[in-house]
Amino acid sequence: MSFADRIRHCNSYNPARAIPLWSGEHRIGWLRRDNAEFLKRHDGVFEVKRERAKLIAEGGCEAVSDAVDEVVDELVADRHIPKARNERFDVAPRWGAPPILRLDRGAVPFFGVRAYGIHVNGYRRDGEGYRLWIGRRASNKQVAPGKLDNLVAGGIGNGHNASATLVKEAEEEASIGPELIGRAVPVGALTYRMETKLGIRDDVMFVYDLEVPGDFIPANTDGEIAGFELMPLSEALERIRTTAEFKFNVNLVILDFAVRHGVLRPDDPEYLDVAAGLHRPLD
Repeated sequence: MSFADRIRHCNSYNPARAIPLWSGEHRIGWLRRDNAEFLKRHDGVFEVKRERAKLIAEGGCEAVSDAVDEVVDELVADRHIPKARNERFDVAPRWGAPPILRLDRGAVPFFGVRAYGIHVNGYRRDGEGYRLWIGRRASNKQVAPGKLDNLVAGGIGNGHNASATLVKEAEEEASIGPELIGRAVPVGALTYRMETKLGIRDDVMFVYDLEVPGDFIPANTDGEIAGFELMPLSEALERIRTTAEFKFNVNLVILDFAVRHGVLRPDDPEYLDVAAGLHRPLD
């Protein structure tokens, strides 16, 4: 495998296999064609045609959310999506815009709506190199169980912005208090669009770097991380290149860290593939 393979894996979306989902004049999702077929019987909520689908439920955000929730309940009952997570994500035409509806997190890939999250590179300097605090996801996680993860990561649910999610996830996942996480530096956003068994993930990851003190040891409190290890960046990159140990999107976050900190350099044959491939244009 190569670094470019990891990036391609996260960008496996094939536009020929999907149709746009619209609400009014805004595209809000990408429906895989087989998923679109399941929505045809819900013709009071969705209008589905060969090359496009439209959310036609009327009312404000809460009324539209309730109408779509009824569809989601049937999709869960019919096993087209997993059990609802009882956590909602805002669905909006762009970041920061008022939500059109709030959608159960478990249904997000089915409808192919854009989801946002935060990822934190927790690192220590090691001479002229770096070590990263790496978590191992619990074996009962619905997505990527047992895989290696960033020190802190989490989706941005409704009612939270990026900053609030950063503070919340840092405390729950690694016992990082407000003072320390307040030193985290926002360093950009990574984007990808991939096809999964459930549908299409259209994701944006807001990335932060946090240099932690030498005596810092993370401790998980919400049961989602089985343990942590302090890993040399060189070892993390080697594992990304040669194994499938890391969660798919965490590969991107660590590769981005390596580029920004001058560890992966222009003389590396894969440098351009990585530097350019981490930032898919938003459309």
